[in-house]
Amino acid sequence: MHETFMKLAIEEAKKAEALGEVPIGAVIVHDGAVIARGHNLRETSQNPLTHAEVIAINRASEVVGSWRLEDCTLYVTLEPCVMCSGAIVMSRIPHVVYGAKDPKGGTVDSLMHLLGEPRFNHRAAVTGGILEAECGGMLKSFFRALREKRKK
Repeated sequence: MHETFMKLAIEEAKKAEALGEVPIGAVIVHDGAVIARGHNLRETSQNPLTHAEVIAINRASEVVGSWRLEDCTLYVTLEPCVMCSGAIVMSRIPHVVYGAKDPKGGTVDSLMHLLGEPRFNHRAAVTGGILEAECGGMLKSFFRALREKRKK
């Protein structure tokens, strides 16, 4: 089941890539159905807040009619950063599923464990490594192409 929803997050990441954005995508699932989608728009919008997860959280809150997303699962192609982890905690999402680890910026497993921090009033269960090769491969290809473009 996780793979099915991660594939939808990958579709969102491809939309970001088509715009020249870092290919990261997210979907939020409630009662077995996707209620929100998002992909990176930071370069397009020139807004540092428009990460895939934050966009999806905003849209899910509109659908649910509440800032509390207590019965939802977030699927994202890359381990969330500190900002997105904070948004996950603040929106009360109970489960996060991610694809590739982010050793330079991930705050779910890599640099720290914000979603399991016991001093917060909310914690989220985490499942990592779902379709990791595909999610990570998209990012590696994107940045390889970007480096080649900059060389020329």
